[in-house]
Order: sequence, then C-alpha cells, then structure tokens
Amino acid sequence: MTSDTDCLDVAVVGGGWAGLGVSYYLAQAGLRHCVLERSRIGETWRTQRWDSFRLNTPNWASMMPGDQYDGPDPDGFMTRDAFVALLEDFAARNRLPVETLTPVADLSFHGGHERFRLETSRGPRWARNVVIASGNLNRPRRPKVAAGLPAGLLQLDASDYRNPASLPAGAVLVVGSAQCGGQIAEDLVQAGRRVFLATGRVGRGARRYRGYDIVFWFTRSGLFDVPRKDFVDSSGYIMGRPLLGAGRTLSLQSLSAQGVVLLGRLVGIEDGCLTFAGDLAENVRFGDEVSARVKRSIDAYIAANGIDAPAADDDPAETVAPSLPDPPILSLDPAEDGIAALIWCTGFEGDFEWVRVPGVLDARGQPAHEEGVTAQPGLYFAGLDFGSTRNSGTLLSLVKEAHQLVSHLLARH
Repeated sequence: MTSDTDCLDVAVVGGGWAGLGVSYYLAQAGLRHCVLERSRIGETWRTQRWDSFRLNTPNWASMMPGDQYDGPDPDGFMTRDAFVALLEDFAARNRLPVETLTPVADLSFHGGHERFRLETSRGPRWARNVVIASGNLNRPRRPKVAAGLPAGLLQLDASDYRNPASLPAGAVLVVGSAQCGGQIAEDLVQAGRRVFLATGRVGRGARRYRGYDIVFWFTRSGLFDVPRKDFVDSSGYIMGRPLLGAGRTLSLQSLSAQGVVLLGRLVGIEDGCLTFAGDLAENVRFGDEVSARVKRSIDAYIAANGIDAPAADDDPAETVAPSLPDPPILSLDPAEDGIAALIWCTGFEGDFEWVRVPGVLDARGQPAHEEGVTAQPGLYFAGLDFGSTRNSGTLLSLVKEAHQLVSHLLARH
C-alpha cells in the first residue's frame, strides 16, 4: 500500500474533452490529481473519425471551460484535426497534469483503506477518488447478422472508415442512417462511389432555422436540457441523436438526390443475399416528422418569448423530393450488385472491462449511475452520452456537468 503522500486526491481516466474539463475544475479546486491517458490527448478523435469529419456543433458552441470563441467563423464547424489541436492547447495552457501513454488495465477499490488502485503500464497508482472519462461511445456495435456475411466482403465500422480511396473498387453499402451513416454516405457519393444506404427509424434536424444554427435554438429554448428520465422508455431504450449535417442540412431525400440508393432496414441474410424491410418510405417520413416537430417547438418558444426572429426559409435539403427505388429493393447480392465493402454505422458502447468495482456497471457492462455519480462513493463517470440530459455527451454540457461533478467530489472530500 502506498503512503498518504503518494495517494492522489483524484485520478481521471481519459484525456479527451470530458477528462480535460474535469481536470480543469480539479486544478481550480487545488486537488492533487492526474489524467491518465492510454495514448495521446484526444486519441479517439484522432483514430476513430474519418478524414473529412467535422464537429456537429458550431465553433461558438465548441469551446472548453473558461474559453470563448474569438475567431473569424463562429458559425463554422471544426475539423477533426483542429479539434485535437484545441484539446492539446487547452491542456498545455492550463498546465493540466496529463500522463499520456499510460493505459489503465484494472481499477479496483480497497475498502479497508478507502482507496482505489489503478493498474497502469507504469505501475500501480492510488487515489481517493476516480473519475472515469473514457467515454461510452468508443467500442463499435455490430448486429448478429454481420457474422453470416460472405468472407470476401470487406466489413468495417464507422470508427475505422477514413476516406473513399481507402476502400476497394466497387459499390459500398452503409448500414445505419443516423449521423455517422448519413455523413459517411455523403462523403462516399461525393467522391463518385456507388452507395447503398440501409436506413432506420431515425429523426433528423435542419442545420439552420429562422436565422440561426439549430444548436442556438436547442440551447436557448431548453430543448437540450430535457432530463434523462423524460426520454428513456421503460426498457431503457433511448432514441439516438438525429441525422444532422455539419455545415448544412442532411436528409434522406437530399442523399437520394445526390445519388445514394436508399434501402429499408437491414433484416438478415438469405442464400447469401442481404435482405431489407419494406419500410423505406416510412423511415423518410419519420425523419420529416421529427424535423417538423422540432421546428414547431422552436416556433412556440419564439412566440411565447416575443423574440424577433426571421421567418422560416425553405431548405433545399428538406424540400427536394426523395428519389426512392421503385419497386423498393428488398434484397442485394454482394457479388451480383458489385458491393465491395460494408460500413457498419450501427452505434457504439463503452469499453469498461477493466473496471473491477462491484455495483458500478449494469448487466450490459455499461455505467450504472445517477448524473455521473455511482453507488461506490468516490467513483464517478464523466462525459457519458445522454448521461443526465439530452445535452450530455456533447461539449455543450461540459461546463455544467464537469463543475457539478467536481462540486460533488469536493463535498465528499
């Protein structure tokens, strides 16, 4: 057992935006801590984003604690590399105690000494409190049907996709029509690739509405502040984030107008062929309905508060007529249809197999918590997608949630 002088007040696991944000407030509070990062600052952003990736929040809303955007393009959208540079600069300017190349292989709690032990590549570390900020969207999920696909068909996850040129010649099937799927499908079709997109029941949003980026209205009207309990159903299901383009509106109909061949939901494999549900028109309609509902909420907020906002303009991505296959495509033969690659855009989960503390993970191995606070005193989760509100898991939530977490930790400390 290490001495009291060698025991940290707090160990933060993960050097992404959430971990750095927590570290910022820990430093302000004068707590002795370190940030243990498995590789480099912002590693997930470096290695699990495609080359043309841009943040979905505008520059003015993509700032770290204590910072404000003062550049020439507040309504622009940061590239992947620009965001990594922002994180590195934030850590350096604030002299945050980040230890890179220090993966944590095991986390346990030693009750007799009221301390946590973290097994790292540089030896054990001890801390009175631990904040896990490694994220719950860093391990891709694939449906069971993936195991039955032909061996010669290249399969990769959204986190492994880089650019159209990195794929073999031929058509590409993208499965999943939320943000990753829609944006990757557009990246491919704009490069001249033949693209099939297997859609699902996913909402979408306009990029701008009534004179402002949609994020402006989300934050101002409180649509982002809806608490978790109000949008989780009895089974624990949470509808994913809507399809949203970085810089402009993205819709299924706008993708089809660019040449993407739309399909219904992927349901299985029969005789070597991929089969799809006949729900494509319904999926397009559902996206339109979600967008219209959000706009009505914004209109109501503007009217109730007497805000002088411009009238709504027609958005070409929403008014363009969808180009749907007629009859619908219900089956594809990878060989006959020339499909050389399949990209799974079917969601992510967190990798917490290294957490050995009882009662802090649920039956699926995912965080069990209440607004980041677990049943084990002194153990916290930060930066979880939908962790507390609809805003959680985005930079927009960082200041409030990181400050709140550190305040809870200070009260215990």
